[in-house]
Amino acid sequence: MTRTERIAALHAAARERILVLDGAWGVMIQRRALSEADFRGERFAERPLPQKGNNDTLILTRPDIVADLHDLYYASGADISETNTFSSTTIAQADYGLEDAVHDLNVEGARIAREVADRWTAKEPHKPRFVAGAIGPTNRTLSISPDVNDPGFRAVSYDEVYAAYSQQARALHQGGVDLFLIETVFDTLNCKAAIKAILDLEDEGYEPLPLWISGTITDRSGRTLSGQTAEAFWNSVRHAKPFAVGFNCALGADLMRPHVAELARVADTLVAAYPNAGLPNAMGQYDEQPHETAHFIEEWATSGLVNIVGGCCGTTPEHIACVAQGVAGVEPRAIPVRPTAMRLSGLEPFEAVA
Repeated sequence: MTRTERIAALHAAARERILVLDGAWGVMIQRRALSEADFRGERFAERPLPQKGNNDTLILTRPDIVADLHDLYYASGADISETNTFSSTTIAQADYGLEDAVHDLNVEGARIAREVADRWTAKEPHKPRFVAGAIGPTNRTLSISPDVNDPGFRAVSYDEVYAAYSQQARALHQGGVDLFLIETVFDTLNCKAAIKAILDLEDEGYEPLPLWISGTITDRSGRTLSGQTAEAFWNSVRHAKPFAVGFNCALGADLMRPHVAELARVADTLVAAYPNAGLPNAMGQYDEQPHETAHFIEEWATSGLVNIVGGCCGTTPEHIACVAQGVAGVEPRAIPVRPTAMRLSGLEPFEAVA
């Protein structure tokens, strides 16, 4: 299929059923017990900074592992798999001294995922597989000062964040992704920079792709790190007319539910959510079993809250298989028609209906 045909198939599939995203990558990579040499490969063998733990580099140094993980998730029932590019921006890769590798990380990350997805689509044409270009939040924030003694200080500027996201989005597009996924959004201003970078690609002649925006409610306060409620977050990003909006990370499915329900009430687009496998234990491990995660998500589905589901930290192909089984045959959430109104946002939403 051409990309235009794949995008049409994605929209058609979303109308027919609840779509399933893949699960965590970090936990699966940790299971491989990789060495520093695996992360360095030949290309980065002489780099001065340690590379172990920089999972994105495996795209270039161990593409076999990356392809295998895509394969495992598609086999478990995922309709969509993310590129292994969560930290593939110049800002995030600066910690490893690999800013010069960012273009190749994104192009190759998309290419590997595309190749695996196309193989599964050819094998099971009734269930086409799609590739989401993963765009993480970076390790810098535009809304909050990292210096408690200087509230006005910022470690990065909006223009720098925009430029980093522009480079990433352009390369992911070139590599063949079907949609963009701006995920784990803890700072809405960072997200806005990513949105603009993606929308501006059309001015460069790139085919517009569906956009999925996924925020993070950081704790039981019910707010993002930059302070917004679920509805305020939606009001801040709805101008982008996203294909889907939702939440991921930070919380397990039980604690995430009220925030997903709030988005389901207000968002006039698809709602997506992929929680962690519960909360981490004292050792930082996730104990929630696949059937437990699936139980919560199945309830979301039968309550009419979601259109796309999946897993974040601690989830595995086994979790995704249980989730896919749990939502199979459940009608996707009906997108509400909301009255015309002026909707604004700060930390709280504001709505004025004529």
